[in-house]
Amino acid sequence: MTTASSSPPALLEEALLHHRKGELREAAKLYERVLKKAPQHFDALHLLGLVNAQRGRMGEAFRLMSAALKINPNAPDAWSNFANVLRALRQSEQALDALERALALRPGDLALMQQRGAALVALGRMSDARACLDAVVARDPRQAEAWLNLGVARAALGDASDALAAFDTVIRLSPRSAEAHYNRGTALLPLGCYADALAAFEQALALAPDHLKALSNKGRALQQLGRHKEAIACFEAAIAREPKFADAHFNLSMSLLSSGDLARGFREYEWRWKRTGMTAPKFSRPLWLGGPESRGKRILLHTEQGLGDAIQFVRYVPLVAETAGAVFLQVQPELKALFSALPGVTACSARGDALPDHDLQCPFGSLPLAFGDRPIPAATPYLAVDDNRRQKWKVRLAQPGRRIALAWRGNAQHPNDRNRSIAIELLAPLFDLQDVTFVTLQPGLTPAETDVVRARGNVVHLGDDVSDMADSAAILGLCDLTIAVDTSLAHLAGALARPLWLLLPSAPDWRWAWPEDRNLWYPDVRLFRQTAPGDWPAVIADVARALAEA
Repeated sequence: MTTASSSPPALLEEALLHHRKGELREAAKLYERVLKKAPQHFDALHLLGLVNAQRGRMGEAFRLMSAALKINPNAPDAWSNFANVLRALRQSEQALDALERALALRPGDLALMQQRGAALVALGRMSDARACLDAVVARDPRQAEAWLNLGVARAALGDASDALAAFDTVIRLSPRSAEAHYNRGTALLPLGCYADALAAFEQALALAPDHLKALSNKGRALQQLGRHKEAIACFEAAIAREPKFADAHFNLSMSLLSSGDLARGFREYEWRWKRTGMTAPKFSRPLWLGGPESRGKRILLHTEQGLGDAIQFVRYVPLVAETAGAVFLQVQPELKALFSALPGVTACSARGDALPDHDLQCPFGSLPLAFGDRPIPAATPYLAVDDNRRQKWKVRLAQPGRRIALAWRGNAQHPNDRNRSIAIELLAPLFDLQDVTFVTLQPGLTPAETDVVRARGNVVHLGDDVSDMADSAAILGLCDLTIAVDTSLAHLAGALARPLWLLLPSAPDWRWAWPEDRNLWYPDVRLFRQTAPGDWPAVIADVARALAEA
């Protein structure tokens, strides 16, 4: 038993015994006694800081470790522990600096290198993290934590297959790693392996029932499998545990909208600004989400997502104009000419242009919420073709017979593009049809696509000559039919009330997800759906038969 006269070395030795046994309170008291006798005692400052970190008191841990490192800046273990505290305080850059100091003192230390790799992952410096962690596992393939962070880095860099291999290695080394199963499921989602992803998330939850991200991502896998009722239950369970879990709220909105619960879905959709990776647009004027305060006011409506979303929601502009004193639009440059002629629009500007004076502002995606007490304004057309544009393109489209506008892929950066876009080679049954001219509006053809287009005498490629969506509208107006995947041209054809056949994956975007053939947004569209994930040949065969019979 220690006494008041115990020397600092004796007190420190006894404190270490308690510390190693996990008796943190007793260890802390003894470290504090050391510091009363020797306030500049490096080991006592460092280890008391470590005890505080282990007890979750990161602010005090930071103070103590900072003081210790001022006394002795040549202690790599102290820099390593200090880095952990800094990461817990979300000071990732400083944590990395601390690890660089530690490695300078102990070059090539595998534990420090692994820690550095994890810090680089936290900073989003994935290429650097991969290089660091590759070196770790090359020297010691049994480093499970290094494999885990290496998998995260590989996945972020788009190397999904290599990421899976890393997570599988973690599971082999540490079968009860919930994080490995969770990250494995996350890597499987963009590969379209939804059933396998679901199994991975369920395994993660079996090992860690409180893993909220695994619960939310289980819901995402269920969404892609068309099991929206179960997905909703997952998201609601996650939100019940963490009411401000923005990703779960947003994912819940997608399943609610897909299920036709638009009122609740659009309320949850407002969480989109707070989800991972999103930054809300900044405007000086108040947000308007419906209500009488718009009467007589100048309202700015601004686009926030893709061209298709803007075309879908611009239908609400006349409703805003019923009470507003003026309606200003800020849109993508491609939409400016097309939207300027919309009834109710006072002025339309492109992103980057100076904004007009306004009193209130509302993003396009929030307009359905603002008018949630009214039916969807589904009457089409609500956009029109400019006569001058029509004449411009009429010269280029003088081919006899049926003219069919065609779009087989969307923006490659879209999160669901892997599922919604089609390889041009799969369209051969359509190109083989007689007395049909296909008009492609696809911009930026790949070399393979260019070869297919040039080899077909009944394909006219206009995608590289179109300057904006007003041009596209004129071309669609001159075609008898539009056949498209879920991209902006499909929305444009619908908004113009032009005949539209839409090609959909088995798990389509929420606006097309209702099982009925009739769509609430574009009543005249004809939907061709996959019956099995990835089965585009069957969809194309159905379309070819329908064209032959038309």
